[in-house]
Amino acid sequence: MRSGDLDNRRTAGAKKEAMQAGSRLHRKIQKRMGSSYRPEVVLKHRVREDMFEILVEGRADGIITEPAGVVIDEIKCIYMDVGRLEEPDPVHLAQALCYGYFYSCDNGLDTIGIQITYCNIETEEIRRFKEERGFDDLSVWFEGLIHEYVKWARYIHHHGMRRQECLKELPFPYPYRDGQKELAVDVYRSIARKRNLFIQAPTGVGKTLSTIYPSLKAMGEGHGEKLFYLTAKTITRSVAEDAFSILRKESGLYFNTVTITAKEKLCIMEKPDCNPQACIRAKGHYDRVNDAVYEIIGDVDGITREKVLEYAKRYQICPFEFCLDISNWVDGIICDYNYVFDPNVRLKRYFDQGEPGQGYLFLVDEAHNLVPRAREMYSASLIKEDVLMVRRILKSQTGAGKVLTQLDRCNQKFLDIKRAYGSDSGEGVIHRQVLGSDYELLPDVNLLALQLMTMFGELESFMNENVEFGDRDLVLDFYFAVRDFLYVYDRLDDNYRIYARLLPDGHFMVRLLCMNPAVNLKECLDRGNSTLFFSATLLPIQYYKELLSGSQEEYAVYAKSPFPEENRLVLAASDVSSRYSRRSAYEYEKIADYICRIVEGKRGNYMVFCPSYQYLYAIEGILARRQEEGGLAFTWLAQKNRMTEEEREEFLRSFDGEREQSMAALCVMGGIFSEGIDLKEDRLIGAVIIGTGLPQVNTEQEILKDYFDEHGGCGFDYAYQYPGMNKVMQAAGRVIRTIHDKGVIALLDDRFLRPECVALFPREWGSYTVVNRYNVGQAVEGFWNRF
Repeated sequence: MRSGDLDNRRTAGAKKEAMQAGSRLHRKIQKRMGSSYRPEVVLKHRVREDMFEILVEGRADGIITEPAGVVIDEIKCIYMDVGRLEEPDPVHLAQALCYGYFYSCDNGLDTIGIQITYCNIETEEIRRFKEERGFDDLSVWFEGLIHEYVKWARYIHHHGMRRQECLKELPFPYPYRDGQKELAVDVYRSIARKRNLFIQAPTGVGKTLSTIYPSLKAMGEGHGEKLFYLTAKTITRSVAEDAFSILRKESGLYFNTVTITAKEKLCIMEKPDCNPQACIRAKGHYDRVNDAVYEIIGDVDGITREKVLEYAKRYQICPFEFCLDISNWVDGIICDYNYVFDPNVRLKRYFDQGEPGQGYLFLVDEAHNLVPRAREMYSASLIKEDVLMVRRILKSQTGAGKVLTQLDRCNQKFLDIKRAYGSDSGEGVIHRQVLGSDYELLPDVNLLALQLMTMFGELESFMNENVEFGDRDLVLDFYFAVRDFLYVYDRLDDNYRIYARLLPDGHFMVRLLCMNPAVNLKECLDRGNSTLFFSATLLPIQYYKELLSGSQEEYAVYAKSPFPEENRLVLAASDVSSRYSRRSAYEYEKIADYICRIVEGKRGNYMVFCPSYQYLYAIEGILARRQEEGGLAFTWLAQKNRMTEEEREEFLRSFDGEREQSMAALCVMGGIFSEGIDLKEDRLIGAVIIGTGLPQVNTEQEILKDYFDEHGGCGFDYAYQYPGMNKVMQAAGRVIRTIHDKGVIALLDDRFLRPECVALFPREWGSYTVVNRYNVGQAVEGFWNRF
């Protein structure tokens, strides 16, 4: 029943029916209506069409029985000014028309009144729209509604039957690699038992097919209804698309999927602005989108970004909203973590409605990335100066008086916190310093949050009544920041820390920082039957269990590597370090010696991972000098900060083709080239990793460290050691990609030889060789001479 334009100028609150406030107002309105008003009347109606018997049922808010006739009353509580309504929403009217038809059928009425009652949640102002409808008119309308519904029901029924038949008989597309069948069996068992599973899967196991295939088989046996394949990066989305494509081509898979792409990457506009005045496709979007959805799900099995754009252009609709609607009708969704976990972005049609246990299966690829991403999703901050900026913008706007008053009060609450900053006068306040930057842990922000709630309500009303004014986009950004802050505030518990900080630019920030996101993630995961967390780097497993699920009782497996251990040489340097205290021209020269001796050991392509851009520039300078002096027997190139898509592709093309000399690519550890890059066989034969990858000491890492010291005494490990080693393992994982690959992994930092680091080395590395810069060349030469 949706129709009309797509329009983002109304904030979400204007459209949504606020459930708690709405329920209270419903009861209040119903009590005022007198004895002729029957509230909450259950109505049902059965109808047969085609092969279906359909039961439609609901509960009418009110039925008014008067001498003049019967009236169906449907109450909707909203935030927007009811005086601005010109007609009832078609969806709300359709609901009341259904009740009118059911009641007329049951009671033999020729006509019935249909009334939509809108009530503003804040002012309690009421506006009613009332009309009479004849039974014949209602019958024709309802038959048309059911006829349209049956078209979709027929699709779901036939598609579902064919899908289940296919999945039960689905064969694996290739001969199993060593360890692959065992992994698939573990996945199937976990799903069948409705348990979560953590999978440490070395590169080359084929973890994408090894998780998707048994998940599909489990769905064929009734252990899941919808599959979500979740990724952190665009490149891993294409890997999932390829896996489904292989299963369709090689195994005859009947299972449709859609890849959800970010709005910015789908939008035809320079900047997304979804309203009929700014975008031609927003006008009448809802009049055309259903036909587009029905056509694409009938035509295409693997609905990629390109297919979404193609059909959206054909029907002149918004590709992003089109993509979200397609997701209702497909069997699998490939998308970023955000669309499941982020409270602001997640697909509300799946995760804000209904009960837990919806039959979803979640496949979380590169799951090590979910820890920092989830922390960010469930944290929020506000800056005092933004309150003043919004006040300046709204000062000249008519009707902004109430908002301005509340903004002044919010600013005062910020001032109160700022004035106490550094004095240690507040109860429970702790003032600390990190590398010359100070911060303050706060016990609560209750007074600030209460004031923000009041201001937020006024700002929302103002924004909905003023859809056009100068710098509205800045005010809207602030509106969303406040909304996020209040959302996180409602979730504050022992998994959070609150801190205030003076930023380098002099601005004053209050931040609600999520320490352990497991509780928040669990709310989403509980919507599903089972979740698979898999990555080539999930060590130590207890760290990921605690931060992703909150339970050490979860199943976990270590997939066996199919690659011969002798094809990999792991070197650990004993005489260099990337510690800040050791960084000097002399130390950089020693590192450069290592790079030269490893890269010159065999002609080929190498990656050198530096701890920072500053470090990279220092090494680059030494290599440039040695090149000028004629002492360099290889070429090199360097990753640039903020590379465009074209620059990234050009960088990776440097690894293609034959070359007369070796090539060393200087990269930053944890950057765009240390993960998700698949350079097989001779395209990459070595990775030189400088440093243990420890995050820089800063405010938030120190707060994390202190928090986990209080909760188990493992603060340094959780804040620094484990995230650092994860980056090292990801960088090392670029080397051995297929069963034919051979390569060198060099760990240049004496800290790698500490027991706590060695304990985190992956099992498939086997033994490692301790070297110094004088014998490293000999070790490399000996390795390559074996082949």
